[in-house]
Amino acid sequence: MNRSKRLFAGWYGAMAASGLVFGLLGERRLFGEDVLAHPLIIYGLAVAAALLVLRFVSGRPVPEIITERALVRGGALGLAMFLVGNFIAAHLIGR
Repeated sequence: MNRSKRLFAGWYGAMAASGLVFGLLGERRLFGEDVLAHPLIIYGLAVAAALLVLRFVSGRPVPEIITERALVRGGALGLAMFLVGNFIAAHLIGR
């Protein structure tokens, strides 16, 4: 597998795994009861921070490393996995 495919696989895998973990934590509200402390908001901030770190570490703009289409698809995948994790936490683990 070439470098580009590994990078995209890592991006999608990281977004899916982190979305699932934050979704599993979503029912417990570990960060507080405020709207800005909702796990989905914290997840979005964590992704934004990771992209900023990637930008400054690589010294190149993020869209040169990960295409815009892959960024959007990764975000959608992370959101879907967040909802899956939230469903699991609320309906299967919470019983």
